[in-house]
Amino acid sequence: MIVTLTPNPSVDRTLEVSNLRFGEINRARHVTIDAGGKGINIARALAASNLPTKAILPVGGVEGGEIARLLADDGVETVLVPIAESIRMNISIVEPGGIVTKINEPGPYLVVEEERALLEATVSAADSTSWLVLSGTIPRGVGADFYSRIIDRVRDTGVKIAVDTSGEALEKALIAQPNLVKPNLAEMEELLGGRILTLKDVVNGGQSIMEKGAQAVLITMGSDGALFMNQSTIIYGEVRPIRVESAVGAGDALLAGFLSTEANERAKFTEGLAWAAATIALPGTKLPKANQISRSSVYIHDRIDLARPMARKGRR
Repeated sequence: MIVTLTPNPSVDRTLEVSNLRFGEINRARHVTIDAGGKGINIARALAASNLPTKAILPVGGVEGGEIARLLADDGVETVLVPIAESIRMNISIVEPGGIVTKINEPGPYLVVEEERALLEATVSAADSTSWLVLSGTIPRGVGADFYSRIIDRVRDTGVKIAVDTSGEALEKALIAQPNLVKPNLAEMEELLGGRILTLKDVVNGGQSIMEKGAQAVLITMGSDGALFMNQSTIIYGEVRPIRVESAVGAGDALLAGFLSTEANERAKFTEGLAWAAATIALPGTKLPKANQISRSSVYIHDRIDLARPMARKGRR
């Protein structure tokens, strides 16, 4: 069982357009509405492959009722924590070639009692799971140390912790020494305060993140693929060739695929890339079913060219 916590979830409305023209009327050629948020995407991806998962999230307002219905339709088991304010409605505008423009609402303000209920629900669920994924932004009203407090509370249960967040929440989570963190390049640059221009910069950045407390790092680099690091291993891979429809949720699918198997790091990494590739080939925010995931497009490099420049496209 993989349990995910998404403390600032959203109902995601995805609009597909032929060409986004700013300051003009744009007509969508296709619209989809899905349950959104990093942890929710991971749970949806696992459920689509009929793997056991549970999503923990706060729900409030009309959007809260909508996200509960959407997750039920996706076959995702949930732990719903009621809150007073409405959760977010986010908008993604997708152009041909997978170019995505996102407009994210700030989300609800959680009072102390709601924060405590969300924390306790997460700690309770950790007793019966192999991985606990803490992901996404921290809601307004909740301290940036929220994830680190959860890690400290569940440390003795034996559950492994994966963290996918950014900014101060990531900094504080690293102090609690999670088993795995999954930054993208922009999040690494923000955390470490420098530009990432080559694979050598990625490797050095991953090492710095481990020095800050992470036991392992899974770095997503958009069109440049992904890189996994722990204290003894560095694995770099990409997918080719690939049909790009939408990059929305690709990083979440990669983490879901990585966590879906108990195999060795190379096999877990390959699985993650395969799930990400299958997601990118689907429109909007769709996530692949098991029969849509192919490992044949995954290429793992035997040698890492540290001088390779980053293309800096689709960095999710």
